[in-house]
Amino acid sequence: YQQEIEKMSAEAVEYVRGIPVVKVFQQTVYSFKAFYAAIQSYSRLASDYAMSCRSGQTGFLTCINGAFVLLIPAALLLASGGDVKRVLVNFIFYSLFAPACGAMINRIMYMSEAVMEADEAMGQLEKILKEEPLPEASRPQKAQGTQVAFEHVSFTYPGAARPALSDVSFTVRPGSTVALVGPSGGGKTTAGSLIPRFWDVTAGRVTVGGVDVREMDAQALMRQVAFVFQDTRLFKQSILENIRAARPEASREQVMEAALAAQCGDILEKLPEGLDTVIGTKGVYLSGGECQRIALARAILKDAPIIVLDEASAFADPENEYQIQKAFETLVRGKTVLMIAHRLSTVQNADEILVLSDGRIAERGTHGALLAAGGVYAGMWADYQKSARWKVGKE
Repeated sequence: YQQEIEKMSAEAVEYVRGIPVVKVFQQTVYSFKAFYAAIQSYSRLASDYAMSCRSGQTGFLTCINGAFVLLIPAALLLASGGDVKRVLVNFIFYSLFAPACGAMINRIMYMSEAVMEADEAMGQLEKILKEEPLPEASRPQKAQGTQVAFEHVSFTYPGAARPALSDVSFTVRPGSTVALVGPSGGGKTTAGSLIPRFWDVTAGRVTVGGVDVREMDAQALMRQVAFVFQDTRLFKQSILENIRAARPEASREQVMEAALAAQCGDILEKLPEGLDTVIGTKGVYLSGGECQRIALARAILKDAPIIVLDEASAFADPENEYQIQKAFETLVRGKTVLMIAHRLSTVQNADEILVLSDGRIAERGTHGALLAAGGVYAGMWADYQKSARWKVGKE
């Protein structure tokens, strides 16, 4: 029973944490099936458990109520000094109403505890349910190409005092790569999340193929975009199912091709069950870099024309970073790419680099041009070079 509760709770957490991945890869129904199956399994077990306890509970309550039926009349008889008629009237009254009163008291006791637990849980759910869904276009328009453009975009998170982005404009042309760099909190991830409509802009507009993303069909937009998150989200399923989340109809051979293209061959070789190895709870735990490569395999399998990379090599060690860079080459070939990075070595070959600071574009240009300008980017590059050469040693 406790295992089923744990399983259902774990699936609930897994479902909620994986919502961004589910949204990008259009797997809402597929993802909910595991959560729903856990709920159904718990429901069946709880019902069977209650039925199995029925006989014992009935006997227990019979004994308790029977004790009251015998003890109370005896106490009344002693207290009345032996007046049998008076005791008989009291006994009949008590026999009729005592069981009902006892049952009601028990019910109130159990219900009060359940109400307290439910009230706290519902308070959290209510916050989610009160959130307004993003509006859908009444007459969806179809994107004409894969160019991504930000046109005087500003965005402020709900409840925030300062905007995360202010009057940001840039264009990512088809087949080109634009990199966003800058200090933490500068608005890089926010900008990337506006393309698949995790949020809607406060002012300005974001377009894909010349069409405002708010005027596109949500499913059509998600088919255009593959998003690789900084915080890799893998489901507690097999590696096969994690990669196949991008395209559930993909064959095992297609999944394997994507895994090899993402440089996952060494990961699969060291696992006894290969693609069928389960990740997470009661399964195998992978390093951050290995998880990132599996996430890249998922994006490769989706084969979307627009790629958003949100600091995809942030948690990779040197060995994994090399493998991830090779996977990048396969993933971005011929695609429209917006790359968010803090490791400047990964953006040197970008067609354009934008330096975001305090929600605004402070500088833009190629790697060489920005270094020659001697501005913010040049300072960041100098700091990066120093950190790369730093090592522990004695004075």
